[in-house]
Amino acid sequence: MNKTLSQFGNMCDTISNLKELPEDKLSEPIKEGKWSIIQVVGHLYYWDKYNLEEMAPYMTEGADLPQFPDHDQHNEEAMSFIEGFSVASLIDRFVQTRNELAEEVSKVGKDVRFTIGGGKRKFSGESFIKIFIKHDDHHLKQIKEKLQ
Repeated sequence: MNKTLSQFGNMCDTISNLKELPEDKLSEPIKEGKWSIIQVVGHLYYWDKYNLEEMAPYMTEGADLPQFPDHDQHNEEAMSFIEGFSVASLIDRFVQTRNELAEEVSKVGKDVRFTIGGGKRKFSGESFIKIFIKHDDHHLKQIKEKLQ
């Protein structure tokens, strides 16, 4: 679990380093019709915020956590929510929320198992976080390609 949480937390350094780049570079779409880097950060932040508020507090033995929200609708909400944030403040919020989420999930006992949305698959805190590490990796690849 420590290795998984460490990997999850490593994204904070990567995202923090974006502050060194010009804001206009972070605000350009990654590709035509796609989000900008800062919108990707906002998207990741909004998922972490959701998981911190709606999922982590309920990770107890035998619990059935809520179904994940509709991704398209959630992403639209994320883009509306982050409007008006400066690049620096959004990056700071991402880092703070990611650290809080990692801390909360670290408190879940390693033997605790729960389901999501009435599903049959049993998750641990660690397997839950691994979903979002894969999600991070997907977006990290996009960011790196844009910055090359």
